[in-house]
Amino acid sequence: MDAAKFFPFLRWWSRVNRRTMRADIMAGITGAIIVLPQGVAFAMIAGLPPEYGLYSAIVPTIIAALFGSSRHLISGPTMAISIVIFTTISPLSSPGSAEYIQMVITLTFIAGLFQLSLGIARLGALVNFVSHSVVVGFTAGAAILIGAGQLSNLFGVPGSKRHAFVHVLTDLIHRMPEINFLVPAIGLVTLIAALLFRKYLPRWPGMLFAMIIGSLLAVVLRSGEHGVRLVGSLPAHLPPFSFPDLSTSAVRELAPAALAVAMLGLTEAVSIARSVATRSHQRIDSNQEFIGQGLSNVIGSFFSSYASSGSFTRTGLNYEARAKTPMAAVYSAAFLAVILLLIAPLTAYLPIASMAGILLLVAYNLIDFHHIKAIIRTSRSEAAVLAVTFLATLLVELEFAIYVGVLLSLLLYLNRTSHPHFVTLAPDPESDRRSFINIAKKPLPECPQLKVIRMDGSLFFGAVDHFSQELRSITRQSPEQAHILLVGSGINFIDVAGCEALAEEAHRLHVSGRKLYLCSLKGDVTDVLRRGGCMKRIGEENIFRSKMEAIARIVPQLDSERCRVCTVRIFNECAQMPGAKT
Repeated sequence: MDAAKFFPFLRWWSRVNRRTMRADIMAGITGAIIVLPQGVAFAMIAGLPPEYGLYSAIVPTIIAALFGSSRHLISGPTMAISIVIFTTISPLSSPGSAEYIQMVITLTFIAGLFQLSLGIARLGALVNFVSHSVVVGFTAGAAILIGAGQLSNLFGVPGSKRHAFVHVLTDLIHRMPEINFLVPAIGLVTLIAALLFRKYLPRWPGMLFAMIIGSLLAVVLRSGEHGVRLVGSLPAHLPPFSFPDLSTSAVRELAPAALAVAMLGLTEAVSIARSVATRSHQRIDSNQEFIGQGLSNVIGSFFSSYASSGSFTRTGLNYEARAKTPMAAVYSAAFLAVILLLIAPLTAYLPIASMAGILLLVAYNLIDFHHIKAIIRTSRSEAAVLAVTFLATLLVELEFAIYVGVLLSLLLYLNRTSHPHFVTLAPDPESDRRSFINIAKKPLPECPQLKVIRMDGSLFFGAVDHFSQELRSITRQSPEQAHILLVGSGINFIDVAGCEALAEEAHRLHVSGRKLYLCSLKGDVTDVLRRGGCMKRIGEENIFRSKMEAIARIVPQLDSERCRVCTVRIFNECAQMPGAKT
């Protein structure tokens, strides 16, 4: 039995060494510092005491890293899930109360069960319907939101209570007269220091040193006396044990909200993992990510954690900090626990403006300009999907933007699969084997009586109309070619509707005095045709194993009088037909 199937961290554990450990520890330290104010803020958004945001960045982070598939994904509290939790639980109980906390813990457990069940059922392929354009657009939009959300911290003004991009900017503009210029100075110094480290000392943990520089500057300038906000003191204890309420009434009441949180969390986590994987050239196992996220929430609910998912900010930071293995996430959680226990007082000297400067850099690096340009150049439809997803992320709630992207991806997929591609083939005389090639790429003469076409795509109920229209269009454009050979090597799937469409088109051509032949069909396609009775209707004598066999059988059936005066003679078999030169 393969132990890695149940313990996926065994697949990468052998790659952990002194070199990777050094890089992962530095990335972990930086991530632990970044999550301090972030976790507190997200917990408050969720209507929970501030320490619960930190609790959610310890145990769930470790479990998701060990049982997921991404090298860089960092799980923990997120803004989108925090908002959903508050909007769904606050009508049921008073935020911050013991009852409210209990309901959130229970919701987290149920959401984790949903995620775990989907992963075990191997339904991770559902996220494959999210196109790369959606991921790129969503990532770019989320990066701008992250940056916009940090502007208030950078300028030292109260942040917006609204989360849409337009609202954040307008609220910031209205508060411009309140700016304490010492705050942006500290933030900009931190940002510049990070850029200099990145350019001249790329192997150093530049972000960490930049935050230290920002903290020292704040101490020298006595910023605390001038209204510069600091992280402040933190609770000095580890997450306490907690127990979900699994009574029938609680489960019934919270299950719908838990399902929404589960789906949002999975979409977030896998989207973030995939976006980073495009840069790190890593393959993401969606099923394993589902399992990792599910386990992190199920186990986390017993350690006072609320629902977690992949974090854009921390994942981007982890990648930029050159983390090598998932151990960076484990180190991040461990260092956070150490900070809570031992050095919580020291974090009080860290200016929030310094972290804002670092997060602005991270947000910028999350925007994949290379792929954005490539998508715009390559495909109008993909570019439109990217633009809509990007704008939805900026203009509406983040969770709704994700659903817009998923819907667009699904529609794009259905549109593509319902429009199989047809190409006209002809033998290449310059090829030793006289291989058939697409005449649109290399102009070649066709047989005046036999048209050879290849269909690329699945022939199912959604594609039958397009198939019939394309085939009829081809026959109208080539009325003299009474014999049609359909090469089926590109047909990967066929259903009952597809079988019926093939049989009907064969009958239509027969009635009009023409003939339809099939060749190079895959075994599964042939089996479906046989079981559906369509093979008999088409005629088994008209179905061949290969193009060579088909041509050898069809050419002798051509009109001999037309062959006698034909000068094209593109097939080897034409040498045996009347009029051939001896």
